[in-house]
Amino acid sequence: MSHSVHPYSHRLGVIRDWKSRWFSENKAYRTSLKTDLLIRQFLIKELRTFYLADIQIERNRKTLRVVVKTSRPGMIIGRSGDGIAKLSQKMLDLLKKNKIELVGQELKLDIEEVKNPESNAAIVAMMVAEGLEKRLPFRRVLKQTLEKVLANREVKGAKIKLAGRLGGAEMARQEDLKKGQIPLQTLRADIDYAREKAHMTYGDIGIKVWIYKGQIFEKDLKNIKN
Repeated sequence: MSHSVHPYSHRLGVIRDWKSRWFSENKAYRTSLKTDLLIRQFLIKELRTFYLADIQIERNRKTLRVVVKTSRPGMIIGRSGDGIAKLSQKMLDLLKKNKIELVGQELKLDIEEVKNPESNAAIVAMMVAEGLEKRLPFRRVLKQTLEKVLANREVKGAKIKLAGRLGGAEMARQEDLKKGQIPLQTLRADIDYAREKAHMTYGDIGIKVWIYKGQIFEKDLKNIKN
């Protein structure tokens, strides 16, 4: 029997890189891992409405760099960078509260803009969640979102799956809508995947999004790295 594998981890080392890039030994590893988890959980909760696409963390001896990718950078940065300063301070307060010290490291927060939000799975999942939380019919949300995604030239296929008490029904069930191709077993297939929850009064509705953008070959990987 085959098992369902996360599309991102399935392609690590082939066409994907790690989202946390650092090396540590012994006791420092445990602290660094805990720091990463705390930062990610905090940012996901704090920036939920800002269409957060991805969080990447890089470390060296002098700096702890957190890269936040979003389609609404201006709202996070704020006027003259006030938003970044406040967010950085909140992160430092969180680490201090959990008794974690950045020994000799400076916290740097970088905000990067996502140019095509409709082709990013995490942003699309958030769009679906927003639609459901506004009490729009789930079938209409699925159809309209999928049409927006496939309007992009680089997208060759997409699938959105919902699970839970859809439409407030007593029995939970699953519904999905798919257009185009999604070759999950092809390792060089560029498949973006994300999960999200729509918080409803009668419980959460789970959302899964797959977006296929074509195949990445070795020559394309070299161009991306350069």
